[in-house]
Amino acid sequence: MKYKHALFLNPYIESHATSVMKLFPPTGLEYVAASAKGCVDKITLFDLRYEKDLTNPVNLLDFIRKEIDVICVTIGWDRQFKEICGLLSCMPQDIPLIVGGYKATEMTEELFKTCPPIKIIVRGEGEETIKEIFKGIPLKDILGISYRQDGKIIHNANRPLSNVDAILAPDRSLRNNDYRLTVNGVNVMNLTFDSVLSARGCPYNCKFCTFNLNPLGQKRTYAARSVNSVIKELKEIDAKVVLFSDDNLFTDIKRAKELCDAIVEHKIKKRFVAQARLEIANHPDLLEKMVKAGFKALLLGVESPHDRILKQLDKGFNSATIRKAFKVLNKYPIYYSGYFIYGNIGETKEEMLYISQFAKEIGVDSIACNKLRIEKFSPLRSLAENTPGYHITERGELYSDMYDYPALKKIGRTIKFSFYTPSRYVKILWKNICVTKFFTFGEVLSLSIVIPRLIVAAIKREVQKGRLVDSLKRTFLSNRA
Repeated sequence: MKYKHALFLNPYIESHATSVMKLFPPTGLEYVAASAKGCVDKITLFDLRYEKDLTNPVNLLDFIRKEIDVICVTIGWDRQFKEICGLLSCMPQDIPLIVGGYKATEMTEELFKTCPPIKIIVRGEGEETIKEIFKGIPLKDILGISYRQDGKIIHNANRPLSNVDAILAPDRSLRNNDYRLTVNGVNVMNLTFDSVLSARGCPYNCKFCTFNLNPLGQKRTYAARSVNSVIKELKEIDAKVVLFSDDNLFTDIKRAKELCDAIVEHKIKKRFVAQARLEIANHPDLLEKMVKAGFKALLLGVESPHDRILKQLDKGFNSATIRKAFKVLNKYPIYYSGYFIYGNIGETKEEMLYISQFAKEIGVDSIACNKLRIEKFSPLRSLAENTPGYHITERGELYSDMYDYPALKKIGRTIKFSFYTPSRYVKILWKNICVTKFFTFGEVLSLSIVIPRLIVAAIKREVQKGRLVDSLKRTFLSNRA
């Protein structure tokens, strides 16, 4: 049986999404949808972060019953997991429901138990698997799926990882909207965003990270697309800002230089953002090429100021290396955002709170701090389980007898407000306007017009969360954990 109309659904809801969560398209889902073209008569893709009318389940289910004969849903994250399970449980039993994504692969048994309408779960990368499902190949012969049969759950063997150059680029014509910068619901500067995946996998082995593993516990071998294929995709993108969503775009330094040269040669005028490791500071010639090619911001995994923690996480460098790297990096007109992890095993409150001071010392422009999580296949799991006083929740949240979840949350807010002082926001604007030139004059003018709305929206958000007074005190008076 050939399906007539397939719905590919990103089930995350706008009202629960932060501005960052709304910036970029659901690229993983778009890859699978592109792969399915030709195997089904019609494809519709909905991103519920933007489909306001369809966030009402009644409207969504009405559309499905009238139009759709197969549903494909991605679940990539922990957030809204219960809400998404509730939505999937309402899906029509007579329409095949196929679920995939990182979290779906990790939570296969739980999803089948919680959501009776689910017929098939695609484990791991789904481009080849969805084609075989749509072509009507018997389920028993399709690698990389789990499915219901006679009241039992059948788990087929894992599917070998695909050649990245054989995977079709996302079909951006399926989108119903542009992806724009919004802050607390306010559209800022009319900036449009998109993302490109130029390689899959990562050759490093940081112990806290499971993104370079698929949720089956298999390590995704680093595999890069050809530079020509990446350039071809970039030429087809209309968005002004493009994120390279590779774990580390600069894993292969020679290839990274070729990519920068090709961007300049083909006169691709975009503002690029990429993830990188600190080792990029060892290649000033690459940094110079990046500036010429339009790279405006780098997202860097610093993780911790403390050598003991860095060794525990197996980062491959120490605090002295971090300081040395930023002395080089800060010579270039690039915005640096540093990722930090707190709540590590054996980490004291004083060590956690030092993150903000350390970030200022090394000259990072902004920080993102996250509590340590212990995913199902994390190499840190055995250490956490065997350390007295530490506990892991079902969602992978790590806490201890000394620092429970509320205490860690409070410490996280203290780190944030210690770094993001009013003067810091001025420095961020200055860096993006005058140094990196991330924003054009017209965009800056647009920003100045919406600033009052941004302030009002921020106040409303803090009021809704019941923390306005606390936030004002932390910002302008004192900031204590």
